Amino acid sequence: MSKDGTLPPMAGPMPTSTDRMRILIADDSIVSRHLLDATLRKWGYDVVIVSDGIEAWNELQSDDSPSMAILDWVMPGLTGPEVCHLVRKRNRERYTYLILLTSKSLKEDLIEGMEAGADDYVTKPFDSHELKVRLRAGTRIIELQSELLTAREALREQATKDFLTRVWNRSSILEILERELARAEREQRPVGVVMADLDKFKQINDCYGHYAGDAVLQEAVRRMQSSIRSYDAIGRYGGEEFLIVLPGCDEACTFGQAERLRRHLSSEPMMVGDVPLKLTASFGATSIMPTGKVLGETLIRVADEALYRAKHEGRDRVTYAAQPVEV
Repeated sequence: MSKDGTLPPMAGPMPTSTDRMRILIADDSIVSRHLLDATLRKWGYDVVIVSDGIEAWNELQSDDSPSMAILDWVMPGLTGPEVCHLVRKRNRERYTYLILLTSKSLKEDLIEGMEAGADDYVTKPFDSHELKVRLRAGTRIIELQSELLTAREALREQATKDFLTRVWNRSSILEILERELARAEREQRPVGVVMADLDKFKQINDCYGHYAGDAVLQEAVRRMQSSIRSYDAIGRYGGEEFLIVLPGCDEACTFGQAERLRRHLSSEPMMVGDVPLKLTASFGATSIMPTGKVLGETLIRVADEALYRAKHEGRDRVTYAAQPVEV
């Protein structure tokens, strides 16, 4: 998990054109390999060459594996259909388009190859025009999958992130809190929770306008994100209020992390037009070592009460509240 709690990206790039498309050639015939290599490079593909099925399988397991592969049917180590079967059995999200290169022409053989997981086949000796058309079809399929994955990631981003600040939205940060509490119970380690509320935010909107208020929220989030640990999570709880989840933090750690957030937030003024504006926030903090199931709403309630006291006592401060005994 990254600093803002996001999932790591998928391994390996998704190609979008033949200029960047990498193709694996797996063939034990030197003549066939060289002919395919020269042809594909002339068409603008990047080519990776191996001479047996085991090398092909190893190459196709790597994170940056080629998106397409031309596999000879009969090779040492593993046959082309066997490599196809292994690739499909792995069932990775990023699709690999597989073409069998074969001298077999019987319908039963070709059906066997397709059932093993091949997408297409080319007969030996290959016709360059036919191969070009089949590669074009494979390229289009890979590009369409890339577009679908990009669209899916965009939808997931919209569903889980706050539109303005790009940190977790309320429902997502609450899910993260419940997940961390369940993990803490299993591993018997503490969890810290911090509620942060920007001070006098209404005055900023009233004096400088909502565009300035939005800019202040974005800058405040940027500063807080840069001062939390890589495995902490921050989400917009509502308005100018933020919830920070601190895995592994006991009382001292939680208070220290909240104090670091407070100092970093107010470390230097933010310019609103020509006016320097000091950013401050009040923080309510709590932590717990779960001995049974603990609800996130319980910790949030205690942290929120501590936040209220911090506001009442003069703002721009951290107030820590211990969990009640019955929790």
